[in-house]
Amino acid sequence: MAKSAVVSGASSGIGAATVRALCADGWEVLAGARRTDRLEQLAAETGCSWKRLDVTDQPSVDTFCDGIATLNLLVNNAGGAKGFGPVAEANDEHWRWMFEVNVLGVERMTRVLLPALRASGDGHVITIGSIAGHEAYEGGAGYNAAKFGARAVMEALRLELFGEPVRVTEIAPGLVSGAEFSLVRFDGDEQRAAKVYEGTTPLQVEDVAACVAFAANRPSHVNIDLMIVKPREQPRATKVLRRG
Repeated sequence: MAKSAVVSGASSGIGAATVRALCADGWEVLAGARRTDRLEQLAAETGCSWKRLDVTDQPSVDTFCDGIATLNLLVNNAGGAKGFGPVAEANDEHWRWMFEVNVLGVERMTRVLLPALRASGDGHVITIGSIAGHEAYEGGAGYNAAKFGARAVMEALRLELFGEPVRVTEIAPGLVSGAEFSLVRFDGDEQRAAKVYEGTTPLQVEDVAACVAFAANRPSHVNIDLMIVKPREQPRATKVLRRG
């Protein structure tokens, strides 16, 4: 019998790549995101199921999770950054949104689906964090704080589930191309978003999805607590080799 998985933020980037990777490995995947047209396309491509999901809205989370009695894997992928600047110029709405999606979104999905994960007898929560949740940097305080928060949620959850059949993993990528992260961060400014990757050899979304699949497919007694994955040419969050 195929194992079951839920992937949030599945309409693009790492989320969509994760759905593809898990489906290829034989998982039954329920994909969630706000952009249902993209979910329809992903379902036609992979055979996954889908439902609309907004992790910042509790009723949406409740409706999405309704009827899920048992679940083997929850991939908390929905997240993102808005804005880039010093604390002195912080935008409260940007910070509020980042906490809603990166911290409370993880909390909502995990809390609501935890009974199903426990009921499976072999559950697993994988949250896509970020190198920004391990290293602060100038201009990133809001996103740093949110991802540090998500990391704290996973560390506390792992302790709270001690002795229960539920694994907890954080996967923290560095620079990733093929996602819409920078486009969202810079409010749709394509030129500014492109400069983030200019002259670099970043990770691709498929590289991160492969890490998710690797952790998820380990034997149930094996827990990958934390996987930090960066391009070879990114030794620190803000230190990236750029050519030309």
